[in-house]
Formats: sequence, structure tokens, C-alpha cells
Amino acid sequence: MAEENVVSLHGMWASPFSKSVELALKTKGIPFEFVEEDLRNKSPSLLKYNPVHKKVPVLVHNGKPIAESLIILEYIDETWKTGPKLLPEDPYKRTQVRFWASFLQQHVFETMSLVCKTDGEVQEKAIKELFEKLKTFEEGIKDLFPDGAPSIDCSNNLGLLDIVLCSQFGPHKVQEEVLGITTIDPEKNPLLFTWLKSLNELPLVKELTPPYEKLVAVLHFFRNYALKSSAA
Repeated sequence: MAEENVVSLHGMWASPFSKSVELALKTKGIPFEFVEEDLRNKSPSLLKYNPVHKKVPVLVHNGKPIAESLIILEYIDETWKTGPKLLPEDPYKRTQVRFWASFLQQHVFETMSLVCKTDGEVQEKAIKELFEKLKTFEEGIKDLFPDGAPSIDCSNNLGLLDIVLCSQFGPHKVQEEVLGITTIDPEKNPLLFTWLKSLNELPLVKELTPPYEKLVAVLHFFRNYALKSSAA
């Protein structure tokens, strides 16, 4: 029976996608081994388990690898029935959560990454696009919250959309310090700002959030590397 719960996660400490899987596993109370990957020198295991994209995260459950963070989150919810549900029971609400989680990860965060990797006119265009997508996201998710705002308590019972938002924009103050812009504005994005503030105060989120200075340093490194590469 013990073999049925052999779980490992190949990830990288600063990866928001790895962080989302960590949050899901911890929310569900699933014991797992975290395998830190050096993305500049990828391990044979990572290349074996994710030969297509060769990226983290990869969840390995009883020797079977699952790649892509959103797919992993749904796998976790479907495989471990105990613990809090990551997705709503209602089929329509599930589709809405899936849609906005995908929009957040594939559109909003991708644009945020472009802001981090560019400067000049290209960055200015990306910043404008980021603000437009954040507005679209905020307007779109209002229907998910009957009371007008997400209800977050101290029980660490995170849903899938909480996890994706928190892992990608929880450290928005780090992004703001490195880039010199306000990404999550309390006046322009009041729902998002309040939501993230509540999530960042949860004990589980605090436990899994790396030190602020360390995140600032790695984002500076990522930005400088990207700028140098584009100029070469």
C-alpha cells in the first residue's frame, strides 16, 4: 500500500509553476519528495521524465511522470480524493475556473514575463498589454465570487485558481521593485490586490515563499540575462 503514495516533484525553487504544484500537494496533505533541478544543467531524470519540453515541474507518482503544471494540478485533485477539493463540484464552475486559470497562466503571466525580458518600446507595449489583460481577468472572475470578493480563511484550503494566482503574482512586490512599475494596483485592480493580500497572509503560503531578497536577486539575474541575450 505504501507504494501507492510514492510521490516526487522535480522543480526549481524560484519557478512559479513548481510553486503551484507544491501548494497543491501541501493543501491536499500529500507527502512528497522535492527534487531541486539545476535548469542550466538538467538532470538525466528530468530529461527522461519530460523528454518533450525538458522543463519543470514534473510530478512523478509511482514512477509515472506527469508534466505541465495545470495538468498536474488537475491530476492531483482527481487522484487524491481526500483533503480540500481544488476544483468546484459544479461542472459549469469547474469550466470557469479552468478557463481563467489557463488565461492567467498562458496570457497574463506570459505577458508579465515579456515585461521582465524587454526594455524600451517593446517593454512599454508589453506593460500596456499586461494592464489590459489584468483588467480582463479581474472583470471576468467577478462572477465566480457571489459576495464580490474571494473568501479566504486561515485554513489553507486553497482552490486551483487561488494556487495559480498566488504562485504567479503572489510576489508582485518583487516584480514591482525590479521593474519599477506597479503591476497590481489597489485602485485599478482592487479585487486582485485584496485577493493576493489575503493569500500572502496564509501560513502555508508564507512557508513556501522564498526570502524576498532572494527573489529580487533571481529576477534581476533573469532580466539581465534576457536583455544581454537579446542584445547579442
